[in-house]
Amino acid sequence: MTQHRGRWVGLVVGLLLTGLPLVPGVSAARAKTVHKAADSLAGRGMWVWYVSRSSSGSLSSIIFMARHYGLSAVMVKSGDGTSMWSQFNPALVSTLHANGLRVCAWQYVYGNHPITEAYVGAQAVHDGADCLIIDAESEYEGKYVAAQSYMTQLRKLIGPSFPVALAGFPYIDYHPGFPYSVFLGPGGAQDNSPQMYWVDIGTSVNSVYAHTYAYNRIYGRGIYPLGQVYRNPPMGQIIRFRQLSRTYGAGGVSWWVWQQATLTGWKAISIGAGNLTGLASTATTPVLGLGSTGDLVVWLQEHLVSVGYATAVDGDFGPTTQAAVQQFQSVRGLTADGIVGPATWAALLRYAPAAVTWTHTGAVAASAAAARGAHAGRALRLAVPKSAHLHAMRNEIAGAGGRG
Repeated sequence: MTQHRGRWVGLVVGLLLTGLPLVPGVSAARAKTVHKAADSLAGRGMWVWYVSRSSSGSLSSIIFMARHYGLSAVMVKSGDGTSMWSQFNPALVSTLHANGLRVCAWQYVYGNHPITEAYVGAQAVHDGADCLIIDAESEYEGKYVAAQSYMTQLRKLIGPSFPVALAGFPYIDYHPGFPYSVFLGPGGAQDNSPQMYWVDIGTSVNSVYAHTYAYNRIYGRGIYPLGQVYRNPPMGQIIRFRQLSRTYGAGGVSWWVWQQATLTGWKAISIGAGNLTGLASTATTPVLGLGSTGDLVVWLQEHLVSVGYATAVDGDFGPTTQAAVQQFQSVRGLTADGIVGPATWAALLRYAPAAVTWTHTGAVAASAAAARGAHAGRALRLAVPKSAHLHAMRNEIAGAGGRG
């Protein structure tokens, strides 16, 4: 759904009347250079779905609230599928920049027209966004080719180093067909902002951290937890979410969503929280073995091939993959049991994954010769993994509602 660009004339006039600074002469490109921090997701952020429903649609009120509650950044919806939302534009970005706020664009993507979606994302960058956040959920399950097409085109348009984050399902093991290894792999997003909505998931704050970090860490991207203030969680739970973000070493936390945040929620994200004592972050990792399936296995197999071991890259942990794991373990002095636990992950993740071009008709397995080629840096052309066809166990964040 789009909003009318003409509304911003009234908002800008209103901003001038409040006395808040407005710098209309600052170009989006220059504002981005001046205001973009090295870490765009650092600090405290709040997501905006509809500007018109956030602080009554008043930009001056949004700025006041952001200042009052210590926000570093706002994440404003910029696109939905192939449609650019007019609420995200250079005037909005420049005004928020002039008031000391970083501005991240976020777009909801579907994977039906990935090239066009990439252009929609790039337009927000052109309009001055400090970072781009990809909200990819159930519609992208199984779509490895589309995910790669989207990321490849996006990087062509915005460059390899522009800050991009994935905001997706937090429980990776619930979504074996989702192409995490594409969105968070080489050429993908540098950061990971999983939607850790503990109330929707039906769990505790402690548990949502333990589960999310155990499975997300192996993709090697910075994790910036996305918590919830909608549905009015108790203040103590919101504060604990903030405390645990420090325990787990997160550089920033953001919250869904402005239009549903109560005054209690605003207070909870901003008052002094202190640090937890006597509680360490969990250091667990996924344990994979014969019969395991899903993108976690794809990620494992891409690393095995990169090191030079011949195995299928199909998301199915079969005898060939088990043999490759055992060989890897034996060479590195690990227990050669064919089970991928913390020690094997630690050794394997020292290597970059193999470059893969996903197709609907490519080779199914990496032969010994192909593995040697991948080890030498040549990309593999492979069929979409079998695990892409697996259904999700559950949409754990379904209670957050739609994004349209």
